[in-house]
Amino acid sequence: MRLLVTGGAGFIGSNFVHHVVAHTDHHVTVLDALTYAGNRASLAGLPADRVSFVHGNITDAELVDDLFGQADAVVHYAAESHNDNSLADPRPFLDTNVIGTYTLLEAARRHDIRLHHISTDEVYGDLELDDPQRFTDTTPYNPSSPYSSTKAASDLLVRAWVRSFGVRATLSNCSNNYGPYQHVEKFIPRQITNVIRSIRPKLYGAGLNVRDWIHADDHSSAVLAILERGRLGETYLIGADGEKDNKTVVELILTLMGQDADAYDHVSDRAGHDLRYAIDSTKLRDELGWTPQYGDFEAGLAATIDWYRNNEAWWAPAKDATEAFYAKRGH
Repeated sequence: MRLLVTGGAGFIGSNFVHHVVAHTDHHVTVLDALTYAGNRASLAGLPADRVSFVHGNITDAELVDDLFGQADAVVHYAAESHNDNSLADPRPFLDTNVIGTYTLLEAARRHDIRLHHISTDEVYGDLELDDPQRFTDTTPYNPSSPYSSTKAASDLLVRAWVRSFGVRATLSNCSNNYGPYQHVEKFIPRQITNVIRSIRPKLYGAGLNVRDWIHADDHSSAVLAILERGRLGETYLIGADGEKDNKTVVELILTLMGQDADAYDHVSDRAGHDLRYAIDSTKLRDELGWTPQYGDFEAGLAATIDWYRNNEAWWAPAKDATEAFYAKRGH
């Protein structure tokens, strides 16, 4: 199969490309705009006869149309995804997440090509900390940030193009990913790289906000299962039963890195900070037979720490600018 992967030089996109190369015979073309969150180095070492790279934007209708004409299926990862950035400047999120997805859908419509759209559990808003419920594919949308609202809009566009125009698409909403190649602006790699640099980690508010963590390789295997066996028009939620509050995560990072568990600072909470995300992935597991391989969060986190320790050349160029961004906001 000839796969086109948008955003394939980003965090979860690049992990997916590595997974496809390791577990299939597919050829992958990566389309990436190489914004600050995209990095060609995340694709280093992949065989040139299996992976090709195109530098471009998903809002470029002519380029997108040309690439769709050369592909058998498309997996759409490209997105602006950082909540703090969406609060500072929402416009890029509208351009990429809404207009970009529309551009892809129109190309999929013209070429009658299979499309899988990657989304987030943040479209559902948040749950109370003591709520036993988890998100399912029937949970009403209730986004709370410019980021999550634009992802919700993109999901609804996909569903509309499926129903109105017969586009052959599936959707997935995933919980928080962690693992190699994640930009240091994100919670787990920021804390890991802070400890490596002898900077005290930072924790929003009391750190009681809960996220449902999944290793990026498990996300990749789920997406591949949906692409190969998922029912067209369906939405699948991807999660690995990894609920942890942020305080527990930062304290575990410190412990695994040989530091005192309380060697971090509290900072003012983020505006509109969602309380809890929790994914019910029963549909994915029952219909497609998928199971996560990283059931032990501590083991997955330890492997992630090792990756950042061993790949400072990959993340160091972005570290100073990231910390300067947060320092201006007192975070």
